[in-house]
Amino acid sequence: MPRLRLALNQIDSTVGDIDANAESVLRQTRHAAERGAHLVAFPEMMLTGYPVEDLALRSSFVEASRAALRSLAVRLADEGLGHVPVVVGYLDRSATAQPRYGQPAGAPQNAAAVLHGGEVALSFAKHHLPNYGVFDEFRYFVPGDTLPVVRVRGVDVALAICEDLWQDGGRVPAARSARAGLLLSVNASPYERDKDDTRLELVAKRAQEAGCTTAYLAMAGGQDELVFDGDSIVVDRDGTVLARAPRFTEDCVVLDLDLPAAEPEPPTGVVDDGLRIDRVVLSEQPAPEPADGAWLSGGRAEPLDDDEEVYSALVAGLRAYVTKNGFGSVLIGLSGGIDSALVASIACDALGAECVYGVSMPSKYSSGHSRDDAAELARRTGLHYRTVSIEPMFDAYTGALELTGLAEENLQSRLRGTLLMALSNQEGHLVLAPGNKSELAVGYSTLYGDSVGAYGPVKDVYKTSVFRLAEWRNRAAAALGRTPPIPENSITKPPSAELRPGQVDTDSLPDYPVLDAILALYVDRDRGADEIVAAGYERELVTRTLRMVDTAEYKRRQYPPGTKISSKGFGKDRRLPVTNRWRESG
Repeated sequence: MPRLRLALNQIDSTVGDIDANAESVLRQTRHAAERGAHLVAFPEMMLTGYPVEDLALRSSFVEASRAALRSLAVRLADEGLGHVPVVVGYLDRSATAQPRYGQPAGAPQNAAAVLHGGEVALSFAKHHLPNYGVFDEFRYFVPGDTLPVVRVRGVDVALAICEDLWQDGGRVPAARSARAGLLLSVNASPYERDKDDTRLELVAKRAQEAGCTTAYLAMAGGQDELVFDGDSIVVDRDGTVLARAPRFTEDCVVLDLDLPAAEPEPPTGVVDDGLRIDRVVLSEQPAPEPADGAWLSGGRAEPLDDDEEVYSALVAGLRAYVTKNGFGSVLIGLSGGIDSALVASIACDALGAECVYGVSMPSKYSSGHSRDDAAELARRTGLHYRTVSIEPMFDAYTGALELTGLAEENLQSRLRGTLLMALSNQEGHLVLAPGNKSELAVGYSTLYGDSVGAYGPVKDVYKTSVFRLAEWRNRAAAALGRTPPIPENSITKPPSAELRPGQVDTDSLPDYPVLDAILALYVDRDRGADEIVAAGYERELVTRTLRMVDTAEYKRRQYPPGTKISSKGFGKDRRLPVTNRWRESG
């Protein structure tokens, strides 16, 4: 059987930075060619970054993508790389779709192309368009209607884009009908908790359905709230793993595959789901055996445990947001509590402690241990640290305006928020908001106070998971013989906003294990009040919790973006009206 050396470039791209993304393709193709690759692939929408959202509706952006693709083909050939077929994702426009009601203006397409010999040898658009969760592809794109097949070194390679594998039908059974020797899918595939298991099962199943070896190339990096975890996979026709890339890191997987030779007279015409086979022959002769006889296996990365996986996603998401938006440092209000401690730890791991600035902002209600715990966190991590008391500011406000109760409590939080934003303006740091998913769900935060900031690293992490991740991070440090970054007292003491004497979170909220279990049913799984009560929770508690969630929508609308790790994060996944009189709680 012919041997095909495949190079899968699991790399990051930046939305809108078409020139830099093209340079990455050129650079990585050169490296792959030096390793003897016969076919080189890059992720979905590599040239434009992913997702481009409403940029897809701008003709200037579409044309810039198309022009960059043609220019890249020429540049590859000019650098002596024209003999290597390169599969690269980009933003295209349908040549045949006519404007009609319900179709995006200009008919943009999520597309990919095969570059060879200085030209665009083959192009195709995503057939299945996702329209759930964070995906709005029906809003932006029109589907492709071909099964692209490129013959490389005597092997027929069928091509697909992301959702073409996630949905039944379409290009997977069409690849079998076309008798392809390899199915190659280029993907972005945003991270969700535990998605690695689902992804592996999917790729194995699709390989069996396609009847051929299947390669699933995924993106690494991050874009706004999305994280891309890599985890590119190659399986044989039976679903057995041949290679698997590491997660949350850029990587180039190069491996040799023994694949069936293309048939002399392969199928043509229209196959499954009305897809028309679009076949291009680039090279008929099988590749000669390498002079050194070396066989490249691609390697198999070790799996991550659940807490390491989530923590790695949070680090990757924060790093991408800060660096891609041009910031060199971040600023965190350090209360001595678990949330700000975990956020600080994530920031130090993402950017380095030298780029992390912490400020303690005590009031007259701040306990001594909270101040000590904040200082100890700074000592353990090495981040920059200072203390600025808000007492003089608080006294000035209350001297001019008499405030009591909740208004007085919230004033303290808002003074801290104002102080953080002032330091951000003065010194150029990006402010991180430490709120977790439990607090956001029930509105346990102060607008323009602890909710200020440009990014919320643990926005999609329930409080119980915050504790678990902090404990994992400390264990991981200890296992390496390093100082655990988070003070034990920050983990073990009762959570408190410390806005009044003796205050603890459970004065206002149920115990977090119970609260988070109810929230997981209501927020993540859209269960109604009766279903949650039937699951074993007391009705009065359910009613009160759901009412808090429903009435806090206006706060969540004003919270900064943050790393998405669940299947239903606040924002694009879960969209509810602010003005809303429907109440599950009765």
